[in-house]
Amino acid sequence: MLLNKLLAEHYQVRLVNSGQKALDFFTQQQADLVLLDVMMPEMDGYEVCRRLLERPSTRKLPILFITAKNSAEDEQDALSAGGNDFITKHINPKVLLARISTHLKVKAFQDFLAKENERLEQMVEERLSGIFKLQDASLAVMISLAEFRDECTGFHIKRTQHYIRLLAVEVSESLPEYQLTSEQVEMIAKSAPLHDIGKITIPDHILLKPGKLTDEEFAIMKTHAQKGYDILRSASANMGDYGDFLTMAQQVALTHHEKWDGTGYPNGLAGREIPLAGRLMAIVDVYDALRSARPYKHALSHEQALVILQEGKGSHFDAQLVDAFVRIGDVVKTFSEQWQDHCPT
Repeated sequence: MLLNKLLAEHYQVRLVNSGQKALDFFTQQQADLVLLDVMMPEMDGYEVCRRLLERPSTRKLPILFITAKNSAEDEQDALSAGGNDFITKHINPKVLLARISTHLKVKAFQDFLAKENERLEQMVEERLSGIFKLQDASLAVMISLAEFRDECTGFHIKRTQHYIRLLAVEVSESLPEYQLTSEQVEMIAKSAPLHDIGKITIPDHILLKPGKLTDEEFAIMKTHAQKGYDILRSASANMGDYGDFLTMAQQVALTHHEKWDGTGYPNGLAGREIPLAGRLMAIVDVYDALRSARPYKHALSHEQALVILQEGKGSHFDAQLVDAFVRIGDVVKTFSEQWQDHCPT
């Protein structure tokens, strides 16, 4: 009653006369600060404090113990239970008001910081959302560039993107030594459609030739890997800090024609010198080429394509990745049959 008379002149006060009633009060209402006795029947103040701090809604409440217990151990027990302050009876009204005022100011500032943090997090999320939309739009534009000169390319892009996602997921789950994270899996899958973007630099009479290329023509065709890398690197540089998402795409474009034994192009990389994204892309790219009909060749069956991939283990391809691809063969076969090319043969 004395505390109520003292504090009611300055604050809105609610009184309860047991620990359980205090806990019940906070199931329905809120407060900015708690004054809590220690010695109470059934449930002491320390237990009430611990239970309030366990609840998300009251976890940040400042709790001031007011007690006749005045030893150093009593104060330590109160602070260890989670109390913010320890005031002994008899109470000096001016000291009590000063301490309450201080703790309320601290809580008000903490509440302000929490709201400001929420506002800033929302701003960051909105900004990141805009950046991701810009990145996706940029990818869509570049993918459309890769597609527009060849009416068969679109399905090749869709198939290989689906295959590489399936393969990357399988590798992440069955080959932990490759340390492929879910974020990397998604980035590889997003980058895969850009693996042949360098072909936009290849002359039509070579790119669209209905027959087999001559040695000279094939030499020009092989330049698409380096040119694709150059295009993506330039785009990344022009985007500044927001162009980092193209790093994986650069790896895929540059290295998907490298071979495990070092006989590939453009740089003759061997083994694990070839980035994992390039090794994954090499398998799905060759598989899709084997399964696709062209004016100068028939499409192979799924089983025939797998045989050729397995024959290339340790020479053309990373053997463990080929084994992983074989393990997902049934799913790959189903998808390849659903997304057949619709172009002249």
